[in-house]
Amino acid sequence: MEKIWVPNNYESSNLFEFERFLEKKYDLSFSNYIELHEWSIKNLGSFWESISEFYKIQFDEPCKFILNKQIPFYKSKWFEGAKLSYTSHILRHAKNNHTAIVYKNESEGLVEISWNSLLEKVKEIRNYLIEYNIKKGDVVVGYLLNHPDTIASFIAVNSLGAVWSCCSPDFGTESIVNRFEQLNPAVLLAHKKYSYNGKDYGQEKKIKELQSKLPSIKNIIVFDSTFDSWNLNSNYWIDFELESVKFDHPIWVLFSSGTTGKPKAITHGTGGILLEQYKSHSLHQNIMNGDRFFWNTTTGWMMWNYALGSFLCGATLCLYDGSANFPDIGVQWRFAKEAKINHFGNGSPLFIASMKQNSKDVNNENLKFIKTIGATGSPLSIEAFKWLQKKLPTTQIISLSGGTDVCSAFIGGCPKLPVYAGFLQCNMLGASIQAWDENGKSIKGKTGELVITEPLPSMPLFFWGDENFEKYNDSYFSENQEVWTHGDWIFIDELRGVLMQGRSDATLNRNGIRIGTSEIYSVLDGIKEIKDSLIIDLNIGSSSKLILFLESEHELNKDFRGNIIKTIKSKCSPRHAPNLIFSISQVPYTISGKKMEIPIKKILSGEKIEDVVSKGAMKNPECIDDFLVIRNQYLKSLDQ
Repeated sequence: MEKIWVPNNYESSNLFEFERFLEKKYDLSFSNYIELHEWSIKNLGSFWESISEFYKIQFDEPCKFILNKQIPFYKSKWFEGAKLSYTSHILRHAKNNHTAIVYKNESEGLVEISWNSLLEKVKEIRNYLIEYNIKKGDVVVGYLLNHPDTIASFIAVNSLGAVWSCCSPDFGTESIVNRFEQLNPAVLLAHKKYSYNGKDYGQEKKIKELQSKLPSIKNIIVFDSTFDSWNLNSNYWIDFELESVKFDHPIWVLFSSGTTGKPKAITHGTGGILLEQYKSHSLHQNIMNGDRFFWNTTTGWMMWNYALGSFLCGATLCLYDGSANFPDIGVQWRFAKEAKINHFGNGSPLFIASMKQNSKDVNNENLKFIKTIGATGSPLSIEAFKWLQKKLPTTQIISLSGGTDVCSAFIGGCPKLPVYAGFLQCNMLGASIQAWDENGKSIKGKTGELVITEPLPSMPLFFWGDENFEKYNDSYFSENQEVWTHGDWIFIDELRGVLMQGRSDATLNRNGIRIGTSEIYSVLDGIKEIKDSLIIDLNIGSSSKLILFLESEHELNKDFRGNIIKTIKSKCSPRHAPNLIFSISQVPYTISGKKMEIPIKKILSGEKIEDVVSKGAMKNPECIDDFLVIRNQYLKSLDQ
């Protein structure tokens, strides 16, 4: 695996300035990134205090201490006694008649929103919330598009010290009720219509249904998704009296995918998120004041909340509402060109699809201003790394891994380190990441279970309603109270970085040898006829078989099967080769873009769909029928 990018201007990065700050403050000297990272995880209190000082965090009341570490980590206390406002830090870079947001949807042209216009809309929503008697700690929920309305709504909610939670219109009403009923929200904000894949959808019936099924909601604010109610030419400047909250006051509630069982209501703290976003966005992605930041997301995915952090760095936030590949795979690349985006983030499937279609919209002439490409949701294949780097030779490719659990990444990019194809560059500062073997021993150069051995301030405060921390404990600490077990399988290479191997609960087992699903996906991503794939390890009769499902327009004939197996054997090993290969219409994904390996394995094992999958939490629920046909027509006969 080769080095495809090297830093060429590290001395102008935010991380360089932070290093100089630490060297002066603590009389330290770091010869490389590894030494800096080691210091950050061995001196957690000093590290996070230095983040607060370097970024001049405004504490309305000071803290009594930085960190009181406890086991399990959720008992730890950070910046005890401190009070602050997240919104006040967002507004630090707000300037009269400067662009705050660049917005585009599937059917309309680019819209630029000034800070004046945004704050005028914030005031309008805020006045409604005050009229509805929303106070600090109340919950306000959204059923909203990735639209400037939603940004204004969050700022209005947060400015009052209320707690935010949101779902996107692609969620089914049952899935939304399963989430929001846990929170007893007082107000619902919703868009009454949206467009996706060139089709218009009305939401008014769903909004009424939500109101009837969520009795705690007393008031509803409905937006029409146009800008008719916006003053896009505003020259007014509006200041707010912002509500200051405790460091550990909830900022928002995110939810686990909820494909099986009721989604977990993951609650994050204001101060922890603020510090984490300064660190991740400024130090690791090197977002500068004046940059333009984009991440393709919906409001129901944590990347929407993550993208808000770009405001802290003085960036203009770019929003795209609609399908990432309608009318074709180049639509968001053309948006990047038009909006002159500097940091372009997306799910790995878009980059892989762009590679397979050799999208003409991805070229350095059109996109030379892109400083970083951000990839998340699933591992980015080696082939996609190389293709992107060839198309955009000066751009740094940053593959991230973290999740809803911390609303950030703990493995990601670094402007000081080279990029190796397929590898995430580094464990991020303050994140003590290790790979453990089955005996709980830290290993390098071998694949192991991802664990976090020290607390992070952006770890959840609690799961809403989980008063005894039972669900929290079961989610991360049931295997070992001393460390956070994340559920990913990783390979740590001291030179090249971290290789993500897939979910540990989806790991394939071949005659006692564990194989990460991403190894096989990476090879299949290099076969242009294959649009997407999913592989599981299934017990059939007395044996275990690898079953591969392919989304492809190519006929799955003997020659094509043979080529697939030959390629996997050659690039991985014979034990990686599937026993059975089936053609499917689509690979099933959660709304947040995760392949549904475990639910499909359970369905093929004979479990009832309703016990395994909540279709309202899926991006493409109609594809489940393919697996029922395969189970009933093919696999039953093998299980005799």
